[in-house]
Amino acid sequence: MTSTSNQHASGAPFKRVLITGGNGNIGRLIADELLKLGVAVVKFDIPGTEPETLHDAETVVVGDIRDKEQVRKLFSDHQPDAVIHLASLLSGSSAESPSAAWEINANASFHLLELAVEFNVNQFFFASTMATYGNDVPDPMPEDTPQWPANLYGATKVAVERAGVYFKQAHGLDFRCLRFPLVFSPFAPASAVTAFPSHAFKAASKPDFKDTFIFPVEPHVGVSSMLLSDVITGTIKFLLTDKAKLTRHTYSVHGYFVSAQNVLDEIQRRVPSFKAEFVIDETVNDLLSAWPNVVVDESARKDWGWAPEFDFQASADWLMHYFQSDHA
Repeated sequence: MTSTSNQHASGAPFKRVLITGGNGNIGRLIADELLKLGVAVVKFDIPGTEPETLHDAETVVVGDIRDKEQVRKLFSDHQPDAVIHLASLLSGSSAESPSAAWEINANASFHLLELAVEFNVNQFFFASTMATYGNDVPDPMPEDTPQWPANLYGATKVAVERAGVYFKQAHGLDFRCLRFPLVFSPFAPASAVTAFPSHAFKAASKPDFKDTFIFPVEPHVGVSSMLLSDVITGTIKFLLTDKAKLTRHTYSVHGYFVSAQNVLDEIQRRVPSFKAEFVIDETVNDLLSAWPNVVVDESARKDWGWAPEFDFQASADWLMHYFQSDHA
């Protein structure tokens, strides 16, 4: 853990954090880690996501991030000194509702940045994505590859990245951002078609799964990936890094490359009876084929010590253990 000149007794450079999308799977896991450090957490999310129990230092507020007055009251009432901005429509939902995607992903994010400056927030973290780069990028993909997203979801993320840098340069806001690759997660939504590797492990872990699992891409197709656990620990490490050590506004992070065939082989090594077929969905296949297998993350490793804990085999072990435990 890196020390900073303005660290609080918790050991973190902030004492109260607002997490948008805080009841989601990434938000609540980051919140759990911050609570362990003694940081108070305010979670803001949509109705129906409230947890059953709350930590003593945890507050949950439900609402719509597009409601400017409610969000302003959130800052006024709780006075956060850091914001972790995770609330977003994902790729599929953005394609289905472009107007809502721009309002939620871009406009609401800009308003959050304005409020962060107005209320003297110290640090603003934004979670971005490899989808900001678009198609046919170099492989391995250099850190300064031009960003020309191929879908609206990626475009909204680029817009917030650029707005964050503006607020950093014009107003001194400590804006910092990570671009994540494909994430192996036990919480991957069933509707997320690019999350088929996670869905495959989940299916394989069920003793009653007798169907044939469908991989929507060619066997060799894969993409830069990482395990959810590394997303959480990497984000926390990044949040706690002294800003004087950061040489970039935004950092890309990479875990490992894995193809659809690698996923199937790894599953069948554990569950020989698991059956699967490759039935190509051209949209998914073309999308992942255009993404890089390796993302250069040299700056993250050098500046703040990024290093994934899990390779693919360790990720497979982690996922199977999770799905076969009482969690699933």
